[in-house]
Amino acid sequence: MYWSQVRVLAGPPSIMKKIKNQYFLKPIYILILFIFAVSINQYYGFIGVFPIDTFLFYDTGYRVLNGLFPFKDYWSPTSPLIDFIQAGFFKLFGISWFSYVLHASIFNFILVFATFYTLEKLKLNIHLCLYYSLLLGVIAYPVSGVPFNDHHSSILSIIGIFCFILSISTKLNIYWFLTPIFIGFAFICKQTPAGYIGVVIFISSIIYLIFNFNLKNILFLLFGSLLTVIISFLLMYINKISFLNFYEQYILFPMSLGDTRIQNFLFPLEFKRIFLRFKLIHLSQLVLIIFIIKSILKDLNFIKKEDFSILISLILTSFAFIVHQLLTLNQIFIFFLIPILLGFSHIYLFKNLASKKIYTFLLIFLGLISTIYYKISYVDNRKFMELENISLKKSIDASIIDKKFSGLNWVTIFYPNNPEKEIFEIKNSIDIINNDKRNKLVATQYQFIASLMDEIVYSVSRTYTPGISHPSKDSKFFIKYKNFFLEQIKKNKIEVIYTIKPYDSYIYDSILPETCVKEEYLNEILKKHTLLECKELK
Repeated sequence: MYWSQVRVLAGPPSIMKKIKNQYFLKPIYILILFIFAVSINQYYGFIGVFPIDTFLFYDTGYRVLNGLFPFKDYWSPTSPLIDFIQAGFFKLFGISWFSYVLHASIFNFILVFATFYTLEKLKLNIHLCLYYSLLLGVIAYPVSGVPFNDHHSSILSIIGIFCFILSISTKLNIYWFLTPIFIGFAFICKQTPAGYIGVVIFISSIIYLIFNFNLKNILFLLFGSLLTVIISFLLMYINKISFLNFYEQYILFPMSLGDTRIQNFLFPLEFKRIFLRFKLIHLSQLVLIIFIIKSILKDLNFIKKEDFSILISLILTSFAFIVHQLLTLNQIFIFFLIPILLGFSHIYLFKNLASKKIYTFLLIFLGLISTIYYKISYVDNRKFMELENISLKKSIDASIIDKKFSGLNWVTIFYPNNPEKEIFEIKNSIDIINNDKRNKLVATQYQFIASLMDEIVYSVSRTYTPGISHPSKDSKFFIKYKNFFLEQIKKNKIEVIYTIKPYDSYIYDSILPETCVKEEYLNEILKKHTLLECKELK
């Protein structure tokens, strides 16, 4: 259809010009967002190292690529889906630091695109959609730069919220169908914040469906949930993963940790911790809160309307992320909510509030200032990686370890002033382990070593932080872990265990008696634990 014909059917020239411009601008803006979101994360993903977090999915992705799976071959209380995704990136782009960071960069774009798409669907000016999405790309994944479970779970959870909002605003059942799928995948990346956002969507859906009952909405929601469960079970069945192992490692054990964290980190609920610490997040959703209060005071029936369910889901989501942040041991990373909430605030600003120009300027200014602040304070300083007090100028190229790490600027909190020494010890340890042709297990924070070995190197746990990555001795799940540990030792016929500082012999402490192990330091960081003949290993 010609534009002149469209103009006659659809409206005056000014409106048609706007539609035409938006029609051509959208693909251009999406391309800009892709290039920007991927490039900025690729840049920051090569700066600095915090071993236990930086390499969280490097070796496990490599293991999955080689047929070793979470729950079955290594204890995994979190993030099985990310292991499989990383294995896919290694398969497609090769085993390298580039493909590892690219994984995170693509997810940075996915969040940025989903935000642009959702805001545009809700009729926000396309230029503002681009603006807030660009801000988001600066402070979303680049704070980590590499795949991380909190980020993956958060991104997929946010997309789940977007689908819920679009299901209400567009009346399209496809979004009801997609909502539980994204939340389900988020949960398989990490239980929280996906679980919290799932509760938010459940509450918001109940409110909406009570006043706007539609059987098709419910059926599509159920179909999406059922498909997620089926896909998860198929993945476990195909890879011969025991449901009992999954349930014990991924559900029961983390729940026992959650009880302790709620007592120690969430309470007491203080104004300073809940509001002042996250003041910019609260400021960014102030328009939403004012809008919902004004609307209810004006007409109590507002709670029956679509906007109420949308607004309540957004406000509850922000508080759910704040709760998650208080319970996690990581640096603050949820400030990526600010440009998202500002985008929605802009939508509702245009709907009701007066003096729009000054408020529009304030929202745009808040977005810019908060992004600059968090970029300098967290992204540039690599604060999430505990490097804010370390000179990044002292970093060296990690290609010294292996060419797979070419371009990675290596500096850690362990050897902040002498990264050359750290890399020398690591490389020496790799050579020693590689020259030992026995069946071996390696426990280390440097979880890329398995990918550099000539033969398969086993690991009995995703990471080795007692009480977090696996049960400590005082945990009610310790016996389960002990049995799993011994089963892996016997199944893989492990003859020697290598530990690399800062981890040491506690990997088998309370599991094997001293008479079963002979210990020997081989260099400054590497320790060899030769397994001897004893009844525990028969």
